[in-house]
This record gives sequence, C-alpha cells and structure tokens, in this order.
Amino acid sequence: MSSTILSLLSGLGGMFGWGIYDFFAGVYSKKIGPYKTLFWSQSAGLLFVLLLIPVFTTTLNLPVLTIILLPIAALFYSVGYLFFMKGFEIGNISIVAAIMNLWAVFTMLIAFIFMGQRLSAPQSMGVLMIVSGATLASLNWNDIKNRSFQLSSGVKETVLGAFFFGVFWNISEVISEKVGWLWTTVFVKIEIILFLLLISFFMKRKIYLTKAGAKTKLMLVLMGILEAGAVAIVNFGLTIGDAILITPIASALSIVTIMMAIVFLKDNVTKLQGLGIITAVSGIIVTGL
Repeated sequence: MSSTILSLLSGLGGMFGWGIYDFFAGVYSKKIGPYKTLFWSQSAGLLFVLLLIPVFTTTLNLPVLTIILLPIAALFYSVGYLFFMKGFEIGNISIVAAIMNLWAVFTMLIAFIFMGQRLSAPQSMGVLMIVSGATLASLNWNDIKNRSFQLSSGVKETVLGAFFFGVFWNISEVISEKVGWLWTTVFVKIEIILFLLLISFFMKRKIYLTKAGAKTKLMLVLMGILEAGAVAIVNFGLTIGDAILITPIASALSIVTIMMAIVFLKDNVTKLQGLGIITAVSGIIVTGL
C-alpha cells in the first residue's frame, strides 16, 4: 500500500475518531465540566495505548531533542484541549466545532514558516475558506444588526485552543519521526495526565467522579479509546507523510461533530453561521486535494 493511501486512511481515522470524541466532549463538558472530562478520557486513552505496546514490537531510543520536546508537546496539547472543552461548555457545539478548524490553519502556517513545507494552490484556497468560514460562524449576527459587535460564546477560547493545537501537531511530527508513532502517543499521554494532576494539585481542582453515573463513566472510557486511537493513527501517518497533507484530512472532524450536534442536540445556528460552517468544512476538504 502506498504512503499516500496510508496517509489518507490515517487522516480519515483521525477525522472520525476526533469528530465523535469532540461531540461527546461537548456533551460531557456541559455535564461534569471540561477539566474532569479531559482528565478521565485521557486516562482511559492512556490505558488503551499501553495495551498496544505488546502488540507492536518497537525499540525505544530517546534523543535529547525528543526528551526536551515531549513535555512541551504535552503542555500544548493539554492547554489546547482545555480551551476547546471550555468553548464547548459555554458555547454552541456546532459553532465551536467550526471554529476549531482553525487549528489546521495554524498547523499549516507553522509548517510553512518553520519546517519548509509548502502549500499547493488548492490548499492555499482551502486555508482562505477555513478562515472566512470560521469568521462567519463565530459572530453573533443578531447583535451586529443591533450595532453591537459581539463574538458568540466560546469563540475566544476555541481560537486559543486552535493555536495551541496547531503548534502541538508540528512538534508531534518531529517527535514521531524520531521515536515512532506508538511511543510518541504513549509519552504524550503520560505527560498530559501528569500535567493535569499538577493543575489539580496547585489549583485545587476536583477530579473525582463521585456524583457521576455509570453511563457517564463508561462514556468517558469510550471517549478516551476513540481519542487515543485517533492520535495513534495520525501519529502513525506522520511517520510516513507530512503534517501539511495529513492534518487537513484529519481536521475535517468537524463534519462529524457538527452533524452529530445538529441531529442529536438540535443545535440552532443562523443562516450566515450555517454558511460559515459549510465554508469552513469545505475549506478543510479543499486543503486535502
């Protein structure tokens, strides 16, 4: 199987894994809060990834650069997802999912500026469509009609999350090329959990699920498996392809998230916001051409 086909499949795996995960992250961030949702789903994801180690025979060699980059990658991933889940907690899931598409733009820009990767003409057009669509989706148009400019709830948090995520995936590409997709996923997951535990200790954030029902706990486990699987698949793709190709495909996850939010949660969006969502998602597809 060619590296192009494998890259395509890894991107699609990321799209569906993250798309479903983000939908339920939005649902449970509103129920138990973004911090608990992230911590317990990441913990479940780590256990799942650890089970993969005996299945895949891999050697471990940690260069000094990788040791330095791993905690940085975990920090950016954790902060990015905390911002995303905060956006889900206070905002409309469909709109937040559309704004999240900006992480692909940040990933591409960083890859272009610092890693020497280049965009094709369709990819450049796709980036413009993502930015335009995200802008349309992020604005509260009813307030603008009343001459009061206001972003929709959760937009600022989501844009910040997109930036941190964009930086993370470029760092993750460097790490994956050095130690492989599996060890990259394992070490990043471990350090994410350590980082969240430090936040819990110093900020006195409660992480217990004493009041959560069995269904919530089961869903957090399933979410963790989905998200860890998506990360592992995309990290695998990064070992055989370029972030500038794989991330646009994977970031089409918003198609899955938005459709689930509209079908199951009956999310309401204005016509212009709907146009923005369609434009942003179409831009993701165009960047994969």
